[in-house]
Amino acid sequence: MEKHCVDIHCHPSLKPYSKSFKDQPTKQNALDPNRKNSIWHYNPPNFLEKFVNRLITLTKFTQTDLTALAKAKSKVVVVSLYPFEKHFFGKEIIRVKRVTDFLVNFTANISQSRMDYIRNSNDYFVDLMDEYQYYQKLHNQVENIDGKIYTYRLVRSFQDIENNFAKETELKKIINILITIEGGHSFNTGIEMNKDMASRSEVLGNIKAIKDWEHRPLFITLAHHFYNELCGHARSITIGKLKENQDRGLNSGITDLGFEAIDLLLDNTEGKRIPIDIKHLSTTSRKAYYNLLDTKYTSEKIPIIASHAACNGKHSIVQWDQVGIPEHREWFCDIDINFYDNELIRIAKSDGIFGIQLDERRIGSSKAISDSKMIFPNKRKQLQKKALLVWRQVQHIAEVLDKEKLFCWGIQSIGSDFDGIVNPINGLWTAENMKDLAEEMLDHAEDYLSKNLINLNDLNRINAETIVERVMHVNAMEFINRNY
Repeated sequence: MEKHCVDIHCHPSLKPYSKSFKDQPTKQNALDPNRKNSIWHYNPPNFLEKFVNRLITLTKFTQTDLTALAKAKSKVVVVSLYPFEKHFFGKEIIRVKRVTDFLVNFTANISQSRMDYIRNSNDYFVDLMDEYQYYQKLHNQVENIDGKIYTYRLVRSFQDIENNFAKETELKKIINILITIEGGHSFNTGIEMNKDMASRSEVLGNIKAIKDWEHRPLFITLAHHFYNELCGHARSITIGKLKENQDRGLNSGITDLGFEAIDLLLDNTEGKRIPIDIKHLSTTSRKAYYNLLDTKYTSEKIPIIASHAACNGKHSIVQWDQVGIPEHREWFCDIDINFYDNELIRIAKSDGIFGIQLDERRIGSSKAISDSKMIFPNKRKQLQKKALLVWRQVQHIAEVLDKEKLFCWGIQSIGSDFDGIVNPINGLWTAENMKDLAEEMLDHAEDYLSKNLINLNDLNRINAETIVERVMHVNAMEFINRNY
């Protein structure tokens, strides 16, 4: 397991960019890694923070700060820009103002200054640009970490990555950063909770602007937590009043403006296509998007992306009440923000990618999560149990695709969602634990193949180490090479 892990969805800037609003001037990416507004600020979980996370799922520590990525020997990371949505705030809880502020800060660890900015802002696109510029501020600036010189570089193409690989030495390392965007609200839609306000010309103009960025996004997640006037979203919040804020547009389809936005994003003039990430889309919107691909874009090979995802074990969006593989019935979280078996087949046929989300709320059923817990955790045994949750995702996808006589190990990757608002799988706390995950996955893969290799189609009979290398590294790199 010598190859570096490629994470196709994480949020290294979410916490430090938030902290930058506390100081003047705001929005600065500090070169000093001791400053909390530096993307290099290293804050791994201590014993107490791990205990608190196990107890109440609170994640206050950083997971993919650039120092952690350096220590993990990361070479390529796909980061998500996310203008934090206003609708996390606004409604009183138990008739007390600012309770939502407390809850959001408690779970996401963002500053009060950042929350005040979000509440008072009426332009998500400005916030998107500011976060992009936050990364640009330390582009190619150096840090000394464990006796080696590290820098991160925003890249413009796969060729940039290869060039940076060639420039590395034993003592000089480069972390390649690819940009993505989470949420179509980034184009400045969905500002008002209860009425449409989007300007068609502004939205399309903003999309054209990002397609001209020097570091064009690899893909965009069209939906997110709240209605954005482009498409319907899936349920992702279960907390009281915050859950109510999701109700508008929940499970609805793609709007006329949404179809225009998709067409502009998929337009490949000058090779500037930005593919759509289907995570967070409602099932109605997903069906509409698949229909669009099957009709208007039937002659084009457009990759379907699920950047931070999990399986739900059900047959299809249409046959949502049928279990796909009965033996896997109790493994998965049966919610429609997770993905159906026929969607896995679509992703594979499109040469897409499926990033497995390392979030205990999504990756397994209540029973599976309960079975993975230990009263007195032994590190190695805990990792073995927790890695099984990830391996089951890999295995299920493989068996679904093998039945279709497709190469079954080619879409699985890691889309951790680290530093997003996640409850990490215990033991897999940060990017530094990806090596541990790979080692335990290797054992699970070897065990699986020892019993099931004969049942797989010939093209899928590869060894365990190759499978794990594909999940942790190869599949993501091949996807980037094809699409960037």
